[in-house]
Amino acid sequence: MTVIDVRGLRKTYRSLNGRRHVALAGMDLVVDPADGAVHGFLGPNGSGKTTTLRVLLGLVRADAGSVVLFDEPVPSRLHAVVSRVGSIVESPQFFANFTGRRNLELLAGVEGIARARVEEVLDRVGLHGRGDDRVKGYSLGMRQRLAIAGALLKQPQLLILDEPTNGLDPAGIREIRDLIRELGEGGVTVLLSSHLLSEVQAVCDAVTIVGRGRTITSGRVADVMSSVGVTGRVRVGLADLTAGGQALSRAGYTVTTGNDRLFVGGAQDPAEITRLLAGQGLYVTELVAERADLEEAFLALTADAPLGGPPGGPPDIAAPTLPLQTGAHS
Repeated sequence: MTVIDVRGLRKTYRSLNGRRHVALAGMDLVVDPADGAVHGFLGPNGSGKTTTLRVLLGLVRADAGSVVLFDEPVPSRLHAVVSRVGSIVESPQFFANFTGRRNLELLAGVEGIARARVEEVLDRVGLHGRGDDRVKGYSLGMRQRLAIAGALLKQPQLLILDEPTNGLDPAGIREIRDLIRELGEGGVTVLLSSHLLSEVQAVCDAVTIVGRGRTITSGRVADVMSSVGVTGRVRVGLADLTAGGQALSRAGYTVTTGNDRLFVGGAQDPAEITRLLAGQGLYVTELVAERADLEEAFLALTADAPLGGPPGGPPDIAAPTLPLQTGAHS
């Protein structure tokens, strides 16, 4: 089953003086667990990511297009599937003078969830030993973990996270990354909106890249990178770079030279390189497979997608303040 199916989503905000800001200009987003449990949602600032997530959750009404969650149309049938969805959109809000446990108990009470579930989610996010501490004493990483715990109270099948590592130090980023990976491996579908491309590449199976309020490309991470010519390469060290480069080029590999090394593209298995060179009497002193970089693909795909909506659209203005909760724990 496709968990999320967004087609042709459009949304324009209007200010009091009549100026317009096109936030969504035909956005498409399909999240299918068959492509992997964790789906990245990437785009430059102002590209429409958060607006799309708010439409998904019924917090904003689109001007046009269709939104389907678990085969149910949104917003008309959101009530039928909302219990299967957990989310953190923008900054999570808590009662700072209450403990983490008490905050979760209040959320659980609103949803009619047993208190025993609070203990389960505190343990799941690694906060069980800090549950009785007041939230005002929590680090930013701990607050993010608490927010995820709140989103997990309902045991959702879909978890929507908007910039969950914002403002975290490297240790906090790693904690959240590991937690997201664990959730995906545990059967939860995660839609992750983030600007940290290295983290997306480390944790996501598939990705949708957007710009100017519309989708640029979507697919498995490796496929998206290869579609714009971004592939892994192998760094090779050997005594005779010229002879080695000629041998590899004749075999059909793409070879460049730099820093007294050969950089070889197109090798499915680095062992192919060692076998070929050894057959020519050339023996490697270094062989390192370098992973392809999602950032290269992202920059190539969004180079023509500056802020401000679709080409030829109205000038950028700040979107109006909406009378909606900014820290959604739906």
